[in-house]
Amino acid sequence: MPDCMRFTPTSIPDVILIEPKVFGDARGFMMETYQAQRFAEAGISANFVQDNHSGSCQGTLRGLHYQIQQAQGKLVRVIAGEVYDVAVDLRRSSPTFRKWIGMTLSAENKRQLWVPPGFGHGFYVLSEWAEFHYKVTDFYAPQWERTILWDDPALGISWPLIEGQAVLLSPKDAQGQRLAEAELYD
Repeated sequence: MPDCMRFTPTSIPDVILIEPKVFGDARGFMMETYQAQRFAEAGISANFVQDNHSGSCQGTLRGLHYQIQQAQGKLVRVIAGEVYDVAVDLRRSSPTFRKWIGMTLSAENKRQLWVPPGFGHGFYVLSEWAEFHYKVTDFYAPQWERTILWDDPALGISWPLIEGQAVLLSPKDAQGQRLAEAELYD
């Protein structure tokens, strides 16, 4: 299938927006969500080792997560509902260190985001329910998992919070560290 995907670097060039071409007719649609050769040609030569799928109700915020060792690159997409997805550069040596990118991913827009190793990642659920699917480049290693507070003022992330609704956090996410205190990448 020629021209099945468009790869667009974001304001943080290592984070790439992927927009698959959707082929639809009266029966529904078909799209290619991953193809190793096309991804490699776009500069994403990741070897994915695990797929994860989560479901969350409106107002849930998951993140900002990363693994300090066994760092994971993530290819993320939403298969039901809508989320605001955020990637934060946690690589001290990077020219975009501490910068973040945020965008809406939904089942409707079918966009995907490549979040390379070295980034913190999180999302906030905008719809009543959302299902989030992501491929990762290394296995989950809870001993290396770290969490940065989603609302750390040092990052200044503009989350599109739903007015009048409390943010739903896991205990782990509520106890995340501020960036200034966190273990980061070189």
